[in-house]
Amino acid sequence: MTPRWWAVLTLGGLAVALLAVALLTIPWQRAPAPRADQVAALGTLPGEQVAHAREFRSTLRPATWGGLALGLVLALLLGLTPLGARLVELCGRPFGDHWTAQALLGGFAVVLAGDLLTLPISAWRHTVLVRYGLSTQGWGGWATDLLKSYAVSAVIGGLVLLGFYALTRFAPQWWWAFGAAGAATLVVLLSFVLPVLVEPVFNRFTPMADGPLRTELMQLAARDGVPVREVLVADASRRTRAVNAYVSGFGPTRRIVVYDTLIEEATPEEVASVTAHELGHAKDNDVFTGTLLGALGAAAAVIALYLLGSWPGLLRAAGVDSIGEPRAIALVIAVVTVAGLLSSPFQAFVSRRIEARADTHALTLTGDPATFESMQARLSTVNLGDPDPPRWEYLYGATHPSTVERMAAARAYARGER
Repeated sequence: MTPRWWAVLTLGGLAVALLAVALLTIPWQRAPAPRADQVAALGTLPGEQVAHAREFRSTLRPATWGGLALGLVLALLLGLTPLGARLVELCGRPFGDHWTAQALLGGFAVVLAGDLLTLPISAWRHTVLVRYGLSTQGWGGWATDLLKSYAVSAVIGGLVLLGFYALTRFAPQWWWAFGAAGAATLVVLLSFVLPVLVEPVFNRFTPMADGPLRTELMQLAARDGVPVREVLVADASRRTRAVNAYVSGFGPTRRIVVYDTLIEEATPEEVASVTAHELGHAKDNDVFTGTLLGALGAAAAVIALYLLGSWPGLLRAAGVDSIGEPRAIALVIAVVTVAGLLSSPFQAFVSRRIEARADTHALTLTGDPATFESMQARLSTVNLGDPDPPRWEYLYGATHPSTVERMAAARAYARGER
């Protein structure tokens, strides 16, 4: 059997595994959140705050969707024409067209072109956040965070490119197999490494001082049966007014992280409610599930890329001989970009189901639907979220249930509906 047929069979096996994991781990059913309760909940929110949040989202929407559109156009322009291949060639020429120079410098050049194109939109987005008071950063802090993000992406991206093109060079017939295994391993590794090594690049974390709030959060985790090493406070206020909390890490590295803005804005009971939601993710192994789905998906994507790369029309349009050569970097990015945009609605749907389950967990753990509802109202107000966003936008990219859905779920829970 040829390597191509082995790839087809392996892709089929991965697709079956993905489907099985999804069916077994994703909560396809969610707790009730009747629309009548959603409408009633919306009516309890101050009208001027709702209008302000919707005005903010409307102002921000052109930057959000404009950035996606520009990124897609550039990816297709470079990937589906010879322009991308020529750009990679130019980067490698001073180094004798060596494949490592083409992979590293060419890859950076293609990505940098997209970053530079969308940089004005990112800056425009920042001005909107500042104007509405959500961002507390000046231009210096914003630029510093942007450069840090570029640096982290460059390190990870550089390693991925070198590994990928080393495989295509030294195992031209079977690189898809090694690449699939490597992509899956990388997803798992990043799940462990990012919280420990990357999060401190963007925030400073300090242990929460001993006191009633820390005691309550640690007792909440203990009552939930979720081992937690520490409760940390992130200095989010130097960047934003938005409030949040999360549980980060696995096993011995797991910690509860609370934004300092949340401590300032919310009551202790509301902080506990948000933390209970995040503990739900740990209790239900949502990070593990996401990592497993991501690893299987990454492996399948590599094999699909290998199979798609044999399409003569695609290679001819990109001006390359094989998708496994560094000159095809722009083509690879174009394919990944399109795949990401097409899969976004499904990913958002899965995320909303998982977040809804964590909401139910918080309600059960705290037994306090009134505080849960008040916290959702506060989150919407402080974070300037549209409590009932346009349906098309919600279905395409909303990763969480809407504010009114979450408030309605709390009301249904209080009535004993499960």
